[in-house]
Amino acid sequence: MGKIILSAGVAVLALALGACARDGVAADNTTKAKEEKAKADAAIPVEVAVPVRGEMLAMYSGTATLEAEADAEVLAKVGGEVRRIFVEEGDHVQAGQILAQLDDRQLRLQAAQTSAALAKAERDFNRQVELNKKGLVSAGAFEGLKYDLDNARATDELTRLNLSYSAIRAPFAGVVSSRYVKLGQELAIGNKIFRVTDSTPLKAAVFVPERELARLKPGQSATVSVDALAGRSFPATVHLVAPIVDAATATFKVTLEVNDKRGELKPGMFARVGIVFERRDGALTIPRVALLDTDGASNVFVVNAGKAEQRTITTGLSNAGRIEVIDGLQGAEQVVIVGQNGLKDGNPVRVVTLGDTTQRGS
Repeated sequence: MGKIILSAGVAVLALALGACARDGVAADNTTKAKEEKAKADAAIPVEVAVPVRGEMLAMYSGTATLEAEADAEVLAKVGGEVRRIFVEEGDHVQAGQILAQLDDRQLRLQAAQTSAALAKAERDFNRQVELNKKGLVSAGAFEGLKYDLDNARATDELTRLNLSYSAIRAPFAGVVSSRYVKLGQELAIGNKIFRVTDSTPLKAAVFVPERELARLKPGQSATVSVDALAGRSFPATVHLVAPIVDAATATFKVTLEVNDKRGELKPGMFARVGIVFERRDGALTIPRVALLDTDGASNVFVVNAGKAEQRTITTGLSNAGRIEVIDGLQGAEQVVIVGQNGLKDGNPVRVVTLGDTTQRGS
C-alpha cells in the first residue's frame, strides 16, 4: 500500500515539473516575440530604390518664343482704293503671287503719258544724230537732247514701276497670317495690307549664361516642348551660337532650328528648351533626392542586413531629377530615398516600399 502511494506521488510530481517546463518555454517564446516586436518598432521606416543603368544627358534648360524663319508685313508702295482681294488669312501663297489689286487707272494714264513723252524724246534725238554728225547742231544742244531722252526713259520706268506696285504681291512663299484691309478701303503709301509668314523651319532663340559658352556648339541636339500642346516635345538642333556675350545681361544668344514636319507648331508659341551638350550611355544613376551633402562630400544611405550603411559616392552628370554615380555603388544596392535625413550609420531600418527608380525623383 505504501509503494502505491509513493508511485502516485512521483507521477504527480513529474506532471507538475512538465507543466512548469512548458510554462517556462512559453514564457521564453513570449519574451522573444516581445523583444523582436520592440526591435521592429524601433527600426526606422525608409523607402528605397535600386540604381539603374541607362543613357544620361547633360542639358541646359531654358525658355524661348518660337519665331518664323521669314515674317514680313506687306505695305502699300502706292496709294489707291482696294479693288480686289484674292487671299484670306491661313492661305498658302507663293513668292510673287498677287494678294490684292489696287485701283490702277490713274497709274495707267500716267504710264501712257510717260510712254508718249519717251517716244517723242527718242524721235527728236534720232533726228538730231545725223545733223550732229554733219556738224549742223551745236554740241550743247545735242547733249541737251540726250539728257532729255535719258530723263524721259527714267520717268517712264518709274511710272511703270509704280503701276506694278498696284498689284500687291507676296514677298516670299508662306502663309497669310494677317489681313489688315477691306474691300474698298483707301490706302496711302506705307499702310499695312497683309502679313506673310514662312514657318519652315521655326527658330527658337535662347539667351544662355556666359559660363555655358564653351559647352554649346552648332549641330548639338536639343528638344523643344510646348505647353500649348500638352507639353509635347519636338526635336531641334543648335543652328547658331552668337560669337559675343551681351555685357549688360552676361548672356549669349543660341538659335535653335525646330523640326516640325507636320506643321503643328506656330510662331509666337512659348517653348521650354533643352540643349544636350553631353551624352553618356550605360550610366549608373540614382534619384537625386537620395543625396546627402556632408562636409562637401556626396553621401547616400543603403540598406544592408536591415541596417543603414552610409556610402560616400562620386557623382557625374545630372538631369531630370536623376544623377550619375561614377564610384561608390555597384548597382544592386537598395538606396534610401525617403527617410535618409534622420539616419545614422548602423541604425536599424525597415523598408516600407520598394520604389521605382525610373519614376522616383523624376
